[in-house]
Amino acid sequence: MDIPADVQNQIAQFQQLQQQLQMIMMQKQQFETQMKEFEKAIEEMAKSESDEVFKMAGGILIKRNKDEVKIELEEKLETLGIRVATFAKQEEKMQKRYEELQETLQRALENTQ
Repeated sequence: MDIPADVQNQIAQFQQLQQQLQMIMMQKQQFETQMKEFEKAIEEMAKSESDEVFKMAGGILIKRNKDEVKIELEEKLETLGIRVATFAKQEEKMQKRYEELQETLQRALENTQ
């Protein structure tokens, strides 16, 4: 069975879109995991009565002021939240495009049979 060139082109676009969508989902998931780690760190620091905490930097632990570290983590958490929201919007748009292209491709393949 010969597949017309325009359908082959749509298949290539579909596969490329599928890969891009998977990349977006993986990156979003990585950022969400980092957010959970920062939230847990902030939560654990709140339980501590000490004014100092240890922070990992370059493979060593450094004693730091708890309030400074908390502010640092909250800023990173905010930045990650913005990135996750951006990836979620991209994912939604790509998912919609993916479904549209999938339907178009199915109809085109049915017509070639």
